[in-house]
Amino acid sequence: MSRKQQVPRPGSDLGDDDTGCPILHVDMDAFFASVELRERPELAGAPVIIGAPGARGVVLSATYEARRFGVHSAMPMTRARRLCPQAVIIPPSRGKYTEVSRRVMEIFHEITPEVEPIASDEAFLDVEGARKRLGRPAAIAAMIRARVAAEHGITCSVGVASTKFVAKLASQHCKPDGLLVVPAAKAVEFLHPLPVAALWGVGERTERSLARLGIRSVGDLARTPVETLRRELGPAAGTHLAALAWGRDERRVTPHAPDKSIGAEETFVTDIEDPVRIRREILRLSERVAARLRAGGHAGRTVIVKLRRADFTTLSRSRTLREPTDVAQELYAAACDLYAASGLENTALRLVGVRVENLLPADEVARQLSLGERESGWREAERAMDRAARRFGRDVVLPASLVPPPFDGMDP
Repeated sequence: MSRKQQVPRPGSDLGDDDTGCPILHVDMDAFFASVELRERPELAGAPVIIGAPGARGVVLSATYEARRFGVHSAMPMTRARRLCPQAVIIPPSRGKYTEVSRRVMEIFHEITPEVEPIASDEAFLDVEGARKRLGRPAAIAAMIRARVAAEHGITCSVGVASTKFVAKLASQHCKPDGLLVVPAAKAVEFLHPLPVAALWGVGERTERSLARLGIRSVGDLARTPVETLRRELGPAAGTHLAALAWGRDERRVTPHAPDKSIGAEETFVTDIEDPVRIRREILRLSERVAARLRAGGHAGRTVIVKLRRADFTTLSRSRTLREPTDVAQELYAAACDLYAASGLENTALRLVGVRVENLLPADEVARQLSLGERESGWREAERAMDRAARRFGRDVVLPASLVPPPFDGMDP
């Protein structure tokens, strides 16, 4: 587990009084790994790591059996293998995770429109408006856990509290496959024994600054004068942490937070210099970004290409299109032009990325054809590909240049 997740279990019985606790934080347990294990039940109970197996890969997810060895997400795969050499490594299947995430979020939206996704595997819900129809918050949380397990074969943990901050901590405490209610009247009792690193906004640097003041627990911080915290951490950070230490969090669940950008990038196992292979990767990324734009009902106007050289220096180039688009071929054409203009066409690259900004609802985009211009048909073709992908899997229909060659029995 990460430093932020290393928090002790509650030291006393908090009870189950969910009065005044309409906020739920639902967090899928080892999400990517759990999705993979549905198809690999023989690996249940084994240490499993999801991530690219190459030297430059990173851990995307790990089962709790692997986490006991110190493996956690975002860790370099080389270090994860040293910590847990017996782990089974499974390459990621991103389209599969996206589809399961979408269906789980549909369960949440059937319960309440007040859903705030904060990642593909977690969300806040405000269930105050669902009480008359579905019962108390704790009962709703139990129903969510039961439905996710029954319909998708994976587990989730749910924290129930009066604020978003405490609900998120509660879900961490009851992992995996648990439910924890933190009664509003006992939020301070729950918080004060925790290490100060449990607070949002306390990174390693802030933790060191607080340790110099003798502040190691949330209770220590709560008992420190606010002026001392402001002087040490700055006015905003000091005020923010002082409020959290007493369980005060005024932020509301914000549904339908608009995406600011949509992108995808790939780090290569070995550096690639061949412009043909780079353009093929740009096409693959453009396809992925365009599919995400269409899935979210977006179109974007600004295309950005990210290029990282072997020495880790990174260059970004952008272009604003005449009209917003959700078509991969249009993103690809712009991205290739930016790659050609970058001066790096014959330079070895370790990473390539494509991102789209300046998003707006796709149904508000009216494409204006120039005199004599014909519709290319790409938009309709790509939407047909989306339908096929939803039914048969993301890689069932691909551009010809992305189809791998047939195996001929010879080494490549």
